[in-house]
Amino acid sequence: MNERIIKLYEQAQDEVVDSDCADYYERIQLKFAELIVRECAEVLQKWKGEPFPFDEDLAASLIKEHFGVEE
Repeated sequence: MNERIIKLYEQAQDEVVDSDCADYYERIQLKFAELIVRECAEVLQKWKGEPFPFDEDLAASLIKEHFGVEE
């Protein structure tokens, strides 16, 4: 598994500290998904001021590259 994804999952585990809750694992999954979405948005924000039009394929490639996902 990609190292960045593992780090995000570990961060999710660290942020969900109440392990006595019945929904502990569900809360970790939700936090993990939230962290991935936030990081994807951050990747795209870095390109906000670039002088070329938005291209969905480029955006997808940037996110995949950031997470180390091969085409």
